[in-house]
Amino acid sequence: MSTLREGLRPAPGRGDERDAARQVLVAVAALATLTLAGTLGFMWIEDLSFIDAIYMAVITLSTVGYQEVAPATQLGRIYTVVFILLGVGTAFYSVVALASFLLEGRLRSILGRTAMNRQIQSLASHVVVCGYGRLGRAVAAELALVGTPLVLIEQNPDLEPELAASGHPYVLGCATEDGVLSAAGVENARAIVAATPADADNVFIALSARELNPGISLHARAESEGGIRRLRLAGADQVVSLHGLGGQRIANAIVRPAVTDFIELATPGGDAPIDLEEVRIAPNSALVDLPMSDLGSHGVRVSVVAVKREGEATRLHPHDDEVIGSGDRVVVVGDRENLKRLAELAHATSR
Repeated sequence: MSTLREGLRPAPGRGDERDAARQVLVAVAALATLTLAGTLGFMWIEDLSFIDAIYMAVITLSTVGYQEVAPATQLGRIYTVVFILLGVGTAFYSVVALASFLLEGRLRSILGRTAMNRQIQSLASHVVVCGYGRLGRAVAAELALVGTPLVLIEQNPDLEPELAASGHPYVLGCATEDGVLSAAGVENARAIVAATPADADNVFIALSARELNPGISLHARAESEGGIRRLRLAGADQVVSLHGLGGQRIANAIVRPAVTDFIELATPGGDAPIDLEEVRIAPNSALVDLPMSDLGSHGVRVSVVAVKREGEATRLHPHDDEVIGSGDRVVVVGDRENLKRLAELAHATSR
């Protein structure tokens, strides 16, 4: 429970920015109020016009010492002394607060964050990665290799320079908060990755994301058997235990080395010349209604491993005479040049 409570606290960096902006607004409001009060006071006591009164209020607050509009009455002088004592300090405070806000780059930071928020809200079918630790970085790097748009969520403000250097839009805050998930555009996302080191937080993220976007694909990290069970109960589509995966990989390398070598060879985005890739066929693709055996006639030489169609289970090794349909997800193995050509055809409009 302590982890969850700590996660619900706002990130310090965002809080500092809000406090600084609030101070500037308070200072400007106080300065405007004093100017208005001074103007009304001079109009009433000295019977000045609005222009003359506001002139007197401004030169009094700024202490510039310009010539008075008219000789002050005794009551007017008393009012001016009180006005100076109350107003000059406030005026200087307002100027210092505004200068600090500008010189420390907070205004630029807020404007930049506003632009990034607009960019995030314009995204659709992106992936939200919660937690920019070692796992979150690895997920983001792999998604970036295949050109998948993504948004990062990180609670630790000390990591903001790394988030900015990643080139991906990001949100500073705790992903267990609905407001933070919404700021990352989870309602329009196609998938979310709960990669924080705490099982309780990942379960909460999974539940919140499913509530905000019932159709989202949930992928989560688990540190314990209990975490795996609770994440599955929370509706996670995939639960990854890093220790379990590491153990399986080592065991496979010992008893099935050839299989392990093939998996490493076919890792998307790796350095090997051959990749294992999934391609989705667009509705107007040039490949729609094309038999799989005719891929070669379009200059694509790949091996089709599996086909996934809407409402059907994944089928391995489809027949060569099977026709490619709109919306099919085709898993293929091939060199990068042919995979690139296949991806272009999968999205190209048929003529």
